[in-house]
Amino acid sequence: MSLIDELTKKLEAKQDRLIEVRRYLHAHPELSFQEEQTAAYLKDFYKNVPVDSIETDFGGNRGVVVNIKGGKPGPRLALRADFDALPIQEETNLPFASQNKGVMHACGHDGHTAYMLILAETLAEMKDQLNGSVRIIHQPAEEMPPGGAKSMVEAGVLNDVDAVLGIHVMSAMETGKVYYRSGQTQTGRAKFSLKIQGKGGHGAMPHTANDAIVAASAFVMNVQTIVSRRIDPFDSAVVTIGSFDGKGQFNIIKDAVELEGDVRTLSSESRTQVEEEVRKITKGIEAMYGVEAQLDYVNDYPVLVNDEDVTLKVKEAIEQANIPEINAVLETGPIAPSEDFAYYLQEKPGTFIYVGAKPEGKEGFPHHHPKFEIDERSLLISAKAMAAAVASYLG
Repeated sequence: MSLIDELTKKLEAKQDRLIEVRRYLHAHPELSFQEEQTAAYLKDFYKNVPVDSIETDFGGNRGVVVNIKGGKPGPRLALRADFDALPIQEETNLPFASQNKGVMHACGHDGHTAYMLILAETLAEMKDQLNGSVRIIHQPAEEMPPGGAKSMVEAGVLNDVDAVLGIHVMSAMETGKVYYRSGQTQTGRAKFSLKIQGKGGHGAMPHTANDAIVAASAFVMNVQTIVSRRIDPFDSAVVTIGSFDGKGQFNIIKDAVELEGDVRTLSSESRTQVEEEVRKITKGIEAMYGVEAQLDYVNDYPVLVNDEDVTLKVKEAIEQANIPEINAVLETGPIAPSEDFAYYLQEKPGTFIYVGAKPEGKEGFPHHHPKFEIDERSLLISAKAMAAAVASYLG
């Protein structure tokens, strides 16, 4: 029996426990940088698993790193799964819904962790058959900048690693399908805040004041032209003003307004250009309206760029494994949300693939929605797809 056949057979036998682990994690979510109980659960899971080493609090943010050394020398492959949740009140009415008020696994990280635990256990049981080694990266705090990946990379989690792989389950993609993409795949992200200081006054005497709302409104309208008039139409960028704090009295001219904005770009060039344009517009608003503008602009997650060779190797491995639960392996277009797996890919070749998880016969609510659900068949599919990639590298 081949390595992949044996791996998938063992994973099938553990499907019920895989779902049980996912449901426990779903019921006990924790926010980014607060995942104390989840990290303890991970550590406890590995107590009776024949791994070669386990490190906790990796990177100083409760990361858990497990090493599985194969029976023969070969490459070292890193597999990453994130385990934080979101500040959302769950509205799914599932029997295993969140027990922590205002916190929910609304992005599928419970599924990522569950499949990775069962896969890691299975690989450890079969490690003598591996030509090389596997490093399992259980990462906290993907949802909140600066993210857990950055500190784990800085702490050396990818030292001596040849390639790094990850999976994200997707509620909008059909269950049974796996998606891949090489090159620029997920957007880089930036956040900015802006305080515009004018001069307050009475609404009946506007000439004695300097209206911060008027200046701030001009800023909002002008930043929308960055994408339409400054970014190459064959590139991709989004600038969103998510907060405009100008509330006051109807007859009082506001002296100050605060804004917050979000930026997504699909190339490093557009990432740099958007920031430059926001700064230019800010200075222009100061000059045009005679106000003071304090801008705080922070780039966080970079553009996620999948390595072409690794992506092709993983795609072919999944196809050749003939996994019955997978009916298609398809190329996807760019994925709009940002993802801190991008930090790993800045350091090592690798790929981040997507597993369809749209609930059968139900509406597929988007990620970060209080009614977000996944089809639990995607858990075994994720485990088998990653097992196929491991077998291809280490078989």
